[in-house]
Amino acid sequence: MNAPEPIHRSGGACAGAPSMMPSSRAALTAVLFDFGGTLDADGVAWKTRFFEACQREGLTSDPRRFDHVFYAVDDALVGAVPPTLTFEDTVLRLSDGLARRLGARGNVVGPRIARRFLDDALWTLARNTPLLARLRRRYRLGIVSNFYGNLGTVCHNAGIDELFAVIVDSACVGCAKPDPRIFQSALDALGVGPANAWFVGDSLQRDMAGARALGMPHAWLAGAAPSSAACCPGDPTVHSFQDLEDLLL
Repeated sequence: MNAPEPIHRSGGACAGAPSMMPSSRAALTAVLFDFGGTLDADGVAWKTRFFEACQREGLTSDPRRFDHVFYAVDDALVGAVPPTLTFEDTVLRLSDGLARRLGARGNVVGPRIARRFLDDALWTLARNTPLLARLRRRYRLGIVSNFYGNLGTVCHNAGIDELFAVIVDSACVGCAKPDPRIFQSALDALGVGPANAWFVGDSLQRDMAGARALGMPHAWLAGAAPSSAACCPGDPTVHSFQDLEDLLL
């Protein structure tokens, strides 16, 4: 996911701010990541990927209508799922909810969307796992995500949970990005200050703005954004998760 993000969770981007990058990688002891759209895709949020999937199924071609439906389905899951709900069942609940609200006939469209989404996400997570393992040898790693209350199980299903010293799920801590408190909770668990950690995420409004508010260096995983796009002057923009190898190792 960008972890699926209800519309009321928003914040200002950090364009035009001074660079938060440390003068040397030697100052970094920890790296924090967003989950959805960052670890499981190269800068493409769950909402965007689900819209494209529903569009392919002929359910909608109106992004504004889809946004309204997505946020309603997404909000209904936050804090309402058991912590043991699997990655597969999480995606299926989203897909089924979207398909029903968009008027799909029968009960095959939701599972079909879910299967394709999950396959793509798991493929990307598997591709990124070796790099995460290399990063773990140098840094303490964590995840900070706006999620539903079952992120630990989702990461276990994806085979990445043991790579992270801390996994912070917004539904479990009671605050969501861009609130600086959710980032601080991860830093406290790792025992590091914001100046000695890096945050990697795909959302300017949630990830970058939240990290900046705490004074934490950050890199924007910008996906297909123009190569000239930037978050804060001097801070890096990458277009693939794999680009982090050159930045951090």
